[in-house]
Order: sequence, then structure tokens, then C-alpha cells
Amino acid sequence: MDICETFPLEDPDDFRNALVAEGLPRSGEYSVALAPQFVDAKTLAGIEAFVRVFDQVTARESWLTAALAGAPASARISLGEVCFFSAWDFHLPPVGGAWLIEFNDNGSGFLYAAIVNSLFYDAAGLAREPRIARPATVAVFHDRISFLLDQEAKALFGVRPNGLVLILDDKESLAAGKFRGEHKLLAALLAERGWETAIGPPDETRFDGRRLTFSGRPVALVINRSTDFFWSSEPFGALRAARAERAVYVAPNPFTYATRSDKGLLPWLSSSDRDAELGIEPEERRVLFAHVPETRLLAAGGIEDLADRKAEFVFKPRRGFASRGLLDSAAIGQARLRRLVRDGEDYVAQRRIDKGEIEIDSRRLWTDLRVWAYQGEILMVSGRASRRPDRLDLSPPGGWIPTYALR
Repeated sequence: MDICETFPLEDPDDFRNALVAEGLPRSGEYSVALAPQFVDAKTLAGIEAFVRVFDQVTARESWLTAALAGAPASARISLGEVCFFSAWDFHLPPVGGAWLIEFNDNGSGFLYAAIVNSLFYDAAGLAREPRIARPATVAVFHDRISFLLDQEAKALFGVRPNGLVLILDDKESLAAGKFRGEHKLLAALLAERGWETAIGPPDETRFDGRRLTFSGRPVALVINRSTDFFWSSEPFGALRAARAERAVYVAPNPFTYATRSDKGLLPWLSSSDRDAELGIEPEERRVLFAHVPETRLLAAGGIEDLADRKAEFVFKPRRGFASRGLLDSAAIGQARLRRLVRDGEDYVAQRRIDKGEIEIDSRRLWTDLRVWAYQGEILMVSGRASRRPDRLDLSPPGGWIPTYALR
């Protein structure tokens, strides 16, 4: 974090055009910050240790039993899938430390971020600073993703199965979502490596009691990008039925959401109150305490304390995404909190953690860190630079920020 050189681009337009040539949307749809952020080796080693503990704890039978209590039937079925685009979001405050804000087993941006990191590294000449670890080239990262899907498929089927890899998303996202182009990139890279691929919404799938199909073609694996986390809506009828028969691989799925991504699990990670029940060991607790800020599930008890300390917390929906439903603490009081509880609106209150800061084009921006990992191994780091400290505003000069590990 002590690298002070700015690494200016000789021609920002050339860089932007190169991004578009690799498949990113034009800047009006997807902004990229034109300066890098760095993560020092000690911080990254601590995060990797945390990810391993997270994986251990959330796979434990005692944890699964507690997490699935009261969960819908769709969340009680697992074939053992592991998402290869799992993402842990951290804030790195100026005072130090790396604090988990949330975990996403449905993280968007992994292919876009790989392109941003690779192309900026070359365009800004980062190779001249030996402390900056070279990111994977786009081709190497694509090979890695294909290998991980092969690994997942072979773990389930023993061999690469016949049938489609279906990249599934909600109709609205397929029509206008910011990451719909990433679906096409994923389909293309898998097709280049011998997979049959398709992209479509859940209501175009069918289940005949034996196999899931899409446009009349059998589906072997589903890469699920939908934000209907429990598949509760009618379009998911065929997928729910196929899953009940354990007839198709799907990642992520309601089981992974209920046991890993649900923000209602963060209080268990941030507090030792239930460690005996959940099977969390003292050494694991030490690691969790070092990386998970105080988080509470909004309930009738403790409202007075939260209202008194509201400036210390961020209030967000338990099952929200992309900052939707985030509440401004200035507009929160006891009455508002009681009304949320009374109306059954699940919210969590998480201790506010400052973000890192960077200056781009004489504009102060606030950065976060997204760490992509699979089975305890970090695959890539990425990040976002926001024009606001409290919410995501990724308009220029902010945006997804080139992010690199330091040796």
C-alpha cells in the first residue's frame, strides 16, 4: 500500500477501446476507474486464511442444521456444488484491517474484472514495478474458469456430461442488466472449450420427470445468475422439480444461499454467542473476530440500543442485493425500526466500516475490495471506486477499479 506512483495511462481512449474489444460494455453502461488500487501481501494472506475458515465453518453439519432451520424446501437439497464465482466483499479502512461486508455466491463481474486487471496492467506499464503481482491474462483466466467448471462437473458426474451448460438469469436482467454482456462472454469461452451453451430465463426450462430441458435440448449444468435466491416464483417451477429429483447441477442454488450468502448468517460469524451450537472452534473464532464486524439481525429486542447508536451502523435488507433497500441511518429512529420488525421486513444492522480512499482526476473516491475464491484458493482480486462513501456511485471518474496484489 506504500506505492505512490500514479501509473498514468498514455492514452485512456485506447484503453477504453481495448476493454470494449474484449467484450466490456461502453463506458456509458460500465465505468472503469483509470487508476489502480493495491492490496498488500499481509492483508491478502489474512483474507485467504479467513476464506478457509469461512468455508470450514459454513460446511459443518452443526452450521448447516442451524442455517436450514425454517428454510424453504428448495434450500434443503444439495449435490455438493461449489460456485467458482464466489466473492467476498471487504472494506479496507485507512486505520487497517480487512472487514467482510458480505459474501456473494452469485457475484457479478468476475470476467469483466479479469479483463480490466489484465489490460490496465499492460496499458499502464505496471510491470516496471516488481512488487506488483502480474494478474492472469484474459486467456489464462478463461482457461482457469473452464477448468473449474470441468472439475465441478466431474466431481458430480465422474466425466464431462453431455448436455447444455445453461446460463440462467431473470428476464429483466437478460434484457437490460449491467452484466448481461458477461453472460455472453462466459457462454463464448465455454463454447470455445467444447461445451454446448445457452443463455435464457427460468420460465423457458421444462422438466419431464427425468431431465431438465431448454428449447428442447437436455441441460446438464446450470450456472445460475438469478436473484430469486430461493426460486420461489412461478418461472422456477421446472427447475424446482428437477432439483427435487436431483436431476441437474446448479450453482449457486438455494442451499448455497441459505447456508452461506444469507446476510442473516453474519450475526453468527460476528458473535461468539452460538459458537458451541454451531461448532465454531476457538481458533476459528479468533479469525472471524478479526474480519467480521458486529452485525445484528433486526428484532424487537435491542431496538433502543440500535436507535441510539444508529450512526455506527448500516441498515440493509437481509436478502437484498446491489445496495437495494439500504436505509439512510439519519432517517432511522425507534419508530421506524419497530415498524420494520412489525411488518416482517428482515433487516440486518452492520457496524459501519470505512472504505479505503483514492484520488482520481482530483476527485476523492472510496474503494472496496472483492476477493474471488474457490475452495479456499484466491482466484482474483477486484474492486470498485465510488463517488460516495456510503453508497455505490460508480459513475466516472469512479467505477470498477483495476486491483492488484503486492508481493
